[in-house]
Amino acid sequence: MDVTRLILVAVGGQGNLLASKVLGAAAQREGVPVRMSEIHGMAQRGGVVESALVFGPAESTVISDGEADILVSFEPLEALRALKKCHSSTVVITNTKPLPPFTAAIGKGTYPEMETIRSHIAGKTARLIEIDASGLATEAGNVLSVNMVLLGALAETGLLPLSGESVRAAISETTRPAFLEVNLKAFEAGRQAV
Repeated sequence: MDVTRLILVAVGGQGNLLASKVLGAAAQREGVPVRMSEIHGMAQRGGVVESALVFGPAESTVISDGEADILVSFEPLEALRALKKCHSSTVVITNTKPLPPFTAAIGKGTYPEMETIRSHIAGKTARLIEIDASGLATEAGNVLSVNMVLLGALAETGLLPLSGESVRAAISETTRPAFLEVNLKAFEAGRQAV
């Protein structure tokens, strides 16, 4: 089994940690070795939350600059910020809905144009998959299910050594019953989007 290195980046409150937990549970279901680490940053204030998951026979959870095989971003600017983790064969999956940082919201900073973000990512990586994960999550019943939409997209690419059914089962195991139906709908919407 080859080693696959995945970085998940989000803004605090977007569900990055739950997405990591789901992928870890799916790996356990399939007997795939997985190592995980998280950087919470200023998550409680809308800051970046980064998770690193390494699937396969790896010694470390550290994903150094230029080592990520897959980057999943819950917010486009966070994909741009994490681009240093990527290499020329990396696949990037990103939500297209911006969530401007506080400084941009109060006029003290600027949010880059989407075309600028897109061209930087596409120029550095092998493939860019853009999904309106926020819109699909809203259609599924809860905008907070962006994480599940992106997990569905990731599962559908076949880039991880996990089946979509294992990820779906892990969602059922890790999601609170009140959110399960919406999360499963969001996961399927993500799969269909790819």
